[in-house]
Amino acid sequence: MIRTLIVDDEKMPREMIKRYGSWDEYGMEIVGEADDGLEALRLIEARSPQLVITDMRMPGADGLELLGILNERYPETKVIVVSGYDDFTYLKQAIRCKAKDYILKPIDPKELNAALLKCKNELESSRVIYREQFTLQIDFLQIAKGYKPALASYYNRLDVSGIRDTFQELLRQLGNAEAEQARMQDRIYQEFIVLLRELMIANSQTVEGFRFEIDEAALQSYERLLSDVTKLYLLAMNQLEEHRKYRRKLNLPEIKHYVEANFCKPITLEQIASAFFVSKEYLSRAFKNEFRQNLSDYILQLRMEKSKALLLEGKLPIKAIAESCGYEELAYFYRVFKKHYGIAPGEMRKER
Repeated sequence: MIRTLIVDDEKMPREMIKRYGSWDEYGMEIVGEADDGLEALRLIEARSPQLVITDMRMPGADGLELLGILNERYPETKVIVVSGYDDFTYLKQAIRCKAKDYILKPIDPKELNAALLKCKNELESSRVIYREQFTLQIDFLQIAKGYKPALASYYNRLDVSGIRDTFQELLRQLGNAEAEQARMQDRIYQEFIVLLRELMIANSQTVEGFRFEIDEAALQSYERLLSDVTKLYLLAMNQLEEHRKYRRKLNLPEIKHYVEANFCKPITLEQIASAFFVSKEYLSRAFKNEFRQNLSDYILQLRMEKSKALLLEGKLPIKAIAESCGYEELAYFYRVFKKHYGIAPGEMRKER
């Protein structure tokens, strides 16, 4: 089945696309819907759609940004643009980013299905020619992506040894994969550079002026690539350490932003205090004085709100929800959730 993602900030166009498309006939399945570009990127990362149907004008990250990122990071993904604007600027960007079609609203079923059929034929043709190589590429990317949570955790804690060891372990795995025909250096580089940008932004670092590029020669081998990427991470971490260590006073809005960006990971008060070079007692007291709430309670609040939202969506198993909200032990998550809401997670899902 061809995995398809629909992106539009309005529900009605999404429903029309679902209703008009010949999904079963073309061997396609809708694996998700998003109402803005940021949510679309999260779903693309999680579900790897082969086809994205997107609107252009949306709040947050719009279709223009999404097209650019898809073209840069997921060039094999087919894109159909559905827009209510007959705008040459949008059309030009769609062409530049290799969109397969540009359909104007209101949606014509024949036009939509002609575009779907075109994407189906191209994907099947590519699948026949590159099936073996594509599988190897996905394997390599999945290996690399599996290290991202650990890297994020070590970065936020300023753990230099953890960063070095993680990249070394990744190098060992890639070297043992014995699939030299699947050279994925550029894609792997993009994965880790995007992660580094996200980590810097989440830690209130300035990305403008930071040199993310590496020498072209570094893309010829995994050893050189990961060595250069490690250096970029360590340079960014050094800047972060200077930023945290030598400022005159504790920046509490920055710490709140840090927590909001990282509460889905198993962070603790001790780890946050250590990362910002203060004692946990001082951090806890300062946070409560500023925001009238204990830091631990704030982390709990964020996790409970997210877990409740995911439960009511009804798409993920409860174990996956617990892990995605920073709880490694399912039994502990059950106890915390029931204490907070007065009802077990499974019971809340049944009552929705």
